[in-house]
Amino acid sequence: VQLVESGGGLVQPGGSLRLSCAASGFAFSSYGFTWHRQAAGKEREWVAGISGGSGGSTNYAASIKGRFTISRDNAKNTVYLQMNSLKPEDTAVYYCYTLYLGVAYWGQGTQVTVSS
Repeated sequence: VQLVESGGGLVQPGGSLRLSCAASGFAFSSYGFTWHRQAAGKEREWVAGISGGSGGSTNYAASIKGRFTISRDNAKNTVYLQMNSLKPEDTAVYYCYTLYLGVAYWGQGTQVTVSS
């Protein structure tokens, strides 16, 4: 099982980024995924989640609700996090996560910096 995030970078406040999490090594469509983030000096926090299967129900942390959207493309084995109206406090390393056969898997993370 491997999770590889991409899409991070430097963006001005109010801007947008789309993060991707490419998964391999297991039956992607059957499993849920979550995005988390960790700012410097702070604990890792949950950001958003999407369930497995074609339905893909979603839920979001209050701090990002209405600005971020999680989605998945089962044909591409990829989970996305569309981030709009970014704020400086969104600056963090963003990680995707899944639980497969009772084992937790994390990606390596992608840095998002929101600054003017």
